[in-house]
Amino acid sequence: MSGKFYIEAACNQRNFGNERICGDVFLSRKVKEENRTIVILSDGMGHGVKANVLATLTATMAVNFTIEHKAVEKIAEIIMNTLPVCSERQMSYSTFTIVDIEHDGLINILEFDNPQTIILRDNKPFDPGWKILTLESEKNGGKEILSCQFEPRKEDRIIFCSDGIAQSGLGTDKYPLGWGRDNMQEYTIKLVQNSPKISASKLALKMVNMAHHNDGYSSKDDTSCASIYFRNPRKLMIITGPPYEEENDQELGNTVKAFKGKKVVCGATTADIIARELNVEIEDSLVFEDPELPPVSHMEGIDLVTEGILTITKVTRILKDFSPSYTLGKGPADRIVKLVQQSDEIHFIIGTRVNIAHQDPNLPIDLEIRRTVVKRMARMLEEKFLKEVTIRYI
Repeated sequence: MSGKFYIEAACNQRNFGNERICGDVFLSRKVKEENRTIVILSDGMGHGVKANVLATLTATMAVNFTIEHKAVEKIAEIIMNTLPVCSERQMSYSTFTIVDIEHDGLINILEFDNPQTIILRDNKPFDPGWKILTLESEKNGGKEILSCQFEPRKEDRIIFCSDGIAQSGLGTDKYPLGWGRDNMQEYTIKLVQNSPKISASKLALKMVNMAHHNDGYSSKDDTSCASIYFRNPRKLMIITGPPYEEENDQELGNTVKAFKGKKVVCGATTADIIARELNVEIEDSLVFEDPELPPVSHMEGIDLVTEGILTITKVTRILKDFSPSYTLGKGPADRIVKLVQQSDEIHFIIGTRVNIAHQDPNLPIDLEIRRTVVKRMARMLEEKFLKEVTIRYI
């Protein structure tokens, strides 16, 4: 999150042929204390494990040197001196694109041998004024690195990819020389035109799918597209537990009412308080979408109303197990996870009144006190999902 806008960075990938591992590597790192986000895509020569090892080495070095604020030519030189060179083709074994975003300042892009980064502003191609650096060392003399620097604006997009996208369709009647950067750029513009708020992850997915289509649905190379989108943050508030003092019920109601974003209420007592303060009815449903949890309820002005501690505990469990191949169901916990995925800032409001029911020693250990579960969930959202999280006790 910058002072000005939220930075959404995502990548989508498809492996070459039937390879189990991708030879392209995408890394993104938040440097919290410096308010920076660093995003890197590296394409190792060939495919499979060997390509993955080389791309991982490149991407890891790129992250570390960028964090240290080394000069761009220095970063390029060190990486390329470390990488082995292919004896036949005299080529470095790995390409890279480094995007270094200072949240309150400039973006620096450094690129070697990947298709040239596409930058869109007002959904038109934006030229930040690329510079060509020619390396002078003995090993890499004459190799060219592209770099640029610019200040981002809201709704700007940065799209960069591996050869698998730009060269998709190579040798076909439609694209004898491959899809190419111009067609890629045109397609990106069309996607944004049709859906101006398309997320970074969806845009990357659509680019990879199109490349796969160009290749006749059999990828001829590792195919990766990374996408960065500067936009207003999408906000979610999760409220659980009644306030410690009853006189704070009104404050809770006002906070919920004033919040601009999606709202989830977990817990029957909490829902009753908010319904009373907002002067709305709660409608219970009897549809069990998840055998482990009570059904959701409905309340005007609230996006989702669920049971409390069991649901939050299950949300935390799903987040822990979550991976790109995880399929979410329709249950209350799954629905909260979906809302979390679609949000950038998650604001928890935790009531601190102790629920008598949860003090019964015969209840399962799972019913840990609210605070512990929410803290665990918040930590996971920050570390695993790079969300901005705040917790307020009331």
